[in-house]
Amino acid sequence: MIIPVRCFSCGKPVGHLWEDYQKRVKNGEDSEKVLNELGLERYCCRSLFLGHVDLIKKVAEFKH
Repeated sequence: MIIPVRCFSCGKPVGHLWEDYQKRVKNGEDSEKVLNELGLERYCCRSLFLGHVDLIKKVAEFKH
């Protein structure tokens, strides 16, 4: 639903990087370049960002 605060595998704090990553990728930058510049070098952290689907807006539609 929302990006985790820490990487599930290694425990590195990654939650604070999500907004910057999302903004830069939407502006047309290459995701590999952005991940490198943000300091996400481990495969586990990179896969967390690349595989994340932001569903919070869809779930919020069903709130009572």
